[in-house]
Amino acid sequence: MTGDTGELVVRTLGESEARDVFTSLHDSLPDANLLGRTLLGRPYRTLREGGEYRPEWTWVAQRAGRVVARAACWAEPGARRPLLVDWFDFAPGEEAAAVRLLRELTPKVEFELVLPPGWRDDPAVRAGAEARIGAAARAGWSPLVERFRYRWTPACGLPVHPGRLRFRPEPDDEAVLDVLRQIEHGTLDAHARLAMARHEEPDGSGNGDGDGSGNASAVERAAREDLDHLRWTASFGGRAWWRLAFAPDGALVGLQAPARIPSGLAVGFIGVVPRQRGHGYAYDLLAECTRQLAAEGAESVVASTDLGNAPMAAAFAKAGYPIEQHRFCMVPDPDPEPEATDPA
Repeated sequence: MTGDTGELVVRTLGESEARDVFTSLHDSLPDANLLGRTLLGRPYRTLREGGEYRPEWTWVAQRAGRVVARAACWAEPGARRPLLVDWFDFAPGEEAAAVRLLRELTPKVEFELVLPPGWRDDPAVRAGAEARIGAAARAGWSPLVERFRYRWTPACGLPVHPGRLRFRPEPDDEAVLDVLRQIEHGTLDAHARLAMARHEEPDGSGNGDGDGSGNASAVERAAREDLDHLRWTASFGGRAWWRLAFAPDGALVGLQAPARIPSGLAVGFIGVVPRQRGHGYAYDLLAECTRQLAAEGAESVVASTDLGNAPMAAAFAKAGYPIEQHRFCMVPDPDPEPEATDPA
């Protein structure tokens, strides 16, 4: 396939060239510093250089040796496959090249675009975001959810502790898994709902209608995925921080798990079991989590929730967590339809 200025080559990179080749596109991007990974203040570097990326999961599209589109996949350290595409850009007029790049990228994983708060109100940011979202859609990705990204610092003040709940550590992962199974039912989290929808089986143990309740096999898979994520955070320390929450009468309310991740400290998980929802307990869990991390000397705590998860968003607002970023999340279609003639 050729374009106006020569044949397009889509390829992954080698270790010795990765940083220089990948970053060569930066100066050609009119919105390079307005959106995307540059908002995080962390440059592209390979794992061997102390960064977060692997050359074999870093892709570029080139014409006559010049990079016109790029994508990089992020993964947890030690992972055997990437988790998501979190770096995707292309030069002006090169959308078709960007679409082809994403189509050739393997394996197909979620695309997450980092955006500033209120990104739709800034014409330049909105144009850049819509261009990338549009290219991803043409390549076979569909919008899943938009998320708030928060960052608490001591300057925000400690959230007031309501004192309604009792917290205790739970060292048994199987006991934590049982709580996660309960929390998955009726969840508002889009990623959890997607995980359940993908794994639903007609086993008669649930309605399986995509409403977030799921059947037994789907709930089990989603709960285990959450536990796997928590175990990953615990690999950096902090397993002893996990707490189950109980009402004064001894009834289980939920789980809160402070976490340590490669970039610092985070709210790893907040969840309320179905029979305790509607009482504002998400805030109680978040307040306890924040105060625990503050006691550990946290200079900042990051957290995320879906825009559509009103109870959790309200809890973050009440706890004084300012919104730092938005994340626009897209997932690859199961079987994307090939597009007609591509001018790239």
